[in-house]
Amino acid sequence: MNPIKHIAYHVVMVCLSISLIVLGIVLYFICKKRSVESEEPLSIKPCARAYSLTDIDTATDGFNHRRIVGRGCLGTVYAAILEQGELVAIKRIHPRLVLSNAGFGFSKVIKSLSFAQHPHVVPIIGFSEAPGERIILMEFVGMASLDFYLHQNPDGASLLDWGHRLRIAAGAARGLEYLHEGIAPNIVHGCIKASNILIDEKFCARVCDYGLSFMAPPGEKGFEGYVDDEYLGDRGGGACKESDVYGFGVLLLEILSGRGSEEMLLVKWALPLIKDMRFYELLDPRIVIPSDIKPLVRLAKVASACVGNSRKSRPSMGQVASILNNLETEVCL
Repeated sequence: MNPIKHIAYHVVMVCLSISLIVLGIVLYFICKKRSVESEEPLSIKPCARAYSLTDIDTATDGFNHRRIVGRGCLGTVYAAILEQGELVAIKRIHPRLVLSNAGFGFSKVIKSLSFAQHPHVVPIIGFSEAPGERIILMEFVGMASLDFYLHQNPDGASLLDWGHRLRIAAGAARGLEYLHEGIAPNIVHGCIKASNILIDEKFCARVCDYGLSFMAPPGEKGFEGYVDDEYLGDRGGGACKESDVYGFGVLLLEILSGRGSEEMLLVKWALPLIKDMRFYELLDPRIVIPSDIKPLVRLAKVASACVGNSRKSRPSMGQVASILNNLETEVCL
């Protein structure tokens, strides 16, 4: 090779090497910058904000009865508009329950519960407390509760079909699974029932009133039929994850049969039907029974496992949610 060409060759190779090194360094810093810019900060939900009673009074127009959107064993729920125009749901705890829990750390509990953040859980956004008053502010969920769709429309105009019922059951299970296993400290709901499952405009199930059972005594009206014997027993088993699983099993029986749960009569009626494989007698007669009832049979068996076993033998909400997620997927496909 000609000496001049040889030198030129090496110069070109050196320049090319330097160019590649510089290019590599530039690309490294560009990628690093983009990765930093693309990193989303962890979404940390602020804890519940404290509101004055004056704020609450203004938001509800003095607790105007026209703003009432629900009544339950814990209190009355109002549709309210905050100063900044935000529509929220305000639960005013019954005065007798306030008095019986006067020494309890209400604000501390509500702040802890307010960290729950999940698509199938209604978030708590604020609270207010004053002498004789305990108030909880929650995100406002439109439409109605599962209790309305199952039990409060005698004309049948708003009956849910089996696809919607299965989707709601799976969504509620995911919400409870999150409360039991997805947040620290774990949250025990305390009273799983159809009126505590809200349905939004997209028919997505949203669990509400979680962690508030401490405010009501075990024998409080509205709990019957949704809690197990240990919850109400003399040994004071109280609310726990296993009692939540029982309540969810009762909820599944309501979804399957369309019947309400009073004094555990639903469980006593349904379990023999499931055991004897008499599923057509179990299913809600108000809507057409599908040609393939295998998904509903599996749903009934899950319900049976939740309510038919002792606390130690019941499945976890994680196990229940996994089964219902698979069922929902199969039905959608």
